[in-house]
Amino acid sequence: MGTRPEFDRRSVLGFGVAGALAAAAGVIGAAPAHATGQGAATGQGAAATAGATAKPSRTVRAVFGHDAVRVLRNPLNGWVLYSTATPAPDYWEHYDAMTVPGIDGPVKVSDYAPTLYMRLAWSVLNPEEGVYGWDVDEQLKGMIAEARARDMRLAFRVVVDSRDKPRGFSPDYVRAAGAQGYESTSGSQTLWSPYPDDPVFQEKYAAFLEAFAARFGDPAEMDFVDGYGLGKWGEGHSMLYLDPANREAVWNWNIDLYTRLFPRVPLAVNYHRLIGAVGSGWGAADPESRRMLDSAYEKGWVPRHDAFGMTTYYGQWEREVAGAWLYRRPIIMEGGWVTGSHSYSDDPRGYETPADVRQGEYDDSAQAHVNSMDFRVGETDSWFEERFDLVQAFNARGGYRLHPAAVEAPAALAPGAQAVISHSWVNEGWGFLPNDLPAWAHKYRIAFALLDGAGDPVEVLVDGAVEPAEWRAHRDNAYSFTGRIGQVPRGRYRWGVAVVDTTRGDEPGIELASDGETTASGWLVVGGCTVS
Repeated sequence: MGTRPEFDRRSVLGFGVAGALAAAAGVIGAAPAHATGQGAATGQGAAATAGATAKPSRTVRAVFGHDAVRVLRNPLNGWVLYSTATPAPDYWEHYDAMTVPGIDGPVKVSDYAPTLYMRLAWSVLNPEEGVYGWDVDEQLKGMIAEARARDMRLAFRVVVDSRDKPRGFSPDYVRAAGAQGYESTSGSQTLWSPYPDDPVFQEKYAAFLEAFAARFGDPAEMDFVDGYGLGKWGEGHSMLYLDPANREAVWNWNIDLYTRLFPRVPLAVNYHRLIGAVGSGWGAADPESRRMLDSAYEKGWVPRHDAFGMTTYYGQWEREVAGAWLYRRPIIMEGGWVTGSHSYSDDPRGYETPADVRQGEYDDSAQAHVNSMDFRVGETDSWFEERFDLVQAFNARGGYRLHPAAVEAPAALAPGAQAVISHSWVNEGWGFLPNDLPAWAHKYRIAFALLDGAGDPVEVLVDGAVEPAEWRAHRDNAYSFTGRIGQVPRGRYRWGVAVVDTTRGDEPGIELASDGETTASGWLVVGGCTVS
């Protein structure tokens, strides 16, 4: 793994002075200190108020600092590793053995990236009607199995359009069924793509997506679905229609279809200035694009963009979209420059090396407060070999990094008694936990547990009134909570705290960026409690 990042002038961008100082200081103190408490609940889950008084009670209190080095494997957060349906034969061998200056031995990319993102042709996922790639395509099955073995979530974009592609990206059976389409030339090949407003296409595509969602609709496996894979390169622009007047009707059909089929998995769409528009794919922003994009984001879709670091293509219009949705929806970043083939030195920022491009991508990501950044095929090596400092920097301060600042809980209780718990929280990242996404429906909640000697919970109290989505970078969020334990057997326990997933039996669902002791089941240890 990595070493603790250096916090120089450039790398503290977006982190804040207080955050940089806390990270540089490292451990604030994780060992619990016994004390006499003075706080009391002012109502379940209510924010703690100054001057509250209560009858003194014996409590245990723990103070926690930020572990800025630990890589958190949390949903919609962190680095995303890219792949295709036809990866190089040594794909995993290569990415399991990166060379990083100053670090002895190989470094695994998957140790830093909790998500594998694949852009796949519809024809790969659905080569014949009723036949699906996840059942029959050995390369695809192998990629999925390897990712899951590395504790990685999955993300997909289904690409329909064959333009600029090495093969047909829509299945032959769609054309054979009578769908109308258009041809394009790629090298010596003539390839076919369906018109997205053709009714036969829409029928066949919807049937495929039903099967796709049935297989990949579990949020325990899926991180997100990049859900508007129409248009050139699956980016939603340079569209061709039977009738251009159908632009918005196709948009609404696609957005509503994915929304219906993936109720529990976040959906993303590229905030392109020419989304769904006919044309060359670049120019002044189409006047309808912003309204159309906003309609999807209002339904819970997540903004992503494919040109971070490209000063021209990620311009003022794109920055305004990101700013309008800041802390309302998480933002997914993808870099735009392909350093092996693009003339990145033409960028107005004056890039001279791939390392400069990486810095530009990082700077744009910090400004947009993105939750995730990309390790694209062909670009990943330079992140590790030339700008590993930025890999560490994003890990330390990008996305969301939650931990309690302090927790104070009863050191002694009787079976069936009320427990008054004071707790405060910090988000060390520039992003946020988007707990209010419709797909997540506020499922992540703060919880406290009495842990047995093995570290497993025997009693869990959920504070349903605290909303982690409201936590912004480096702000203190203080609360007081009252919960009643059940008829817990008398004995010695330890208090634990976690952000739990209420849809999965209140088990810890978000890894915490804390320097304290964490049990094997994911609970951060606060201190001892006797039930007698």
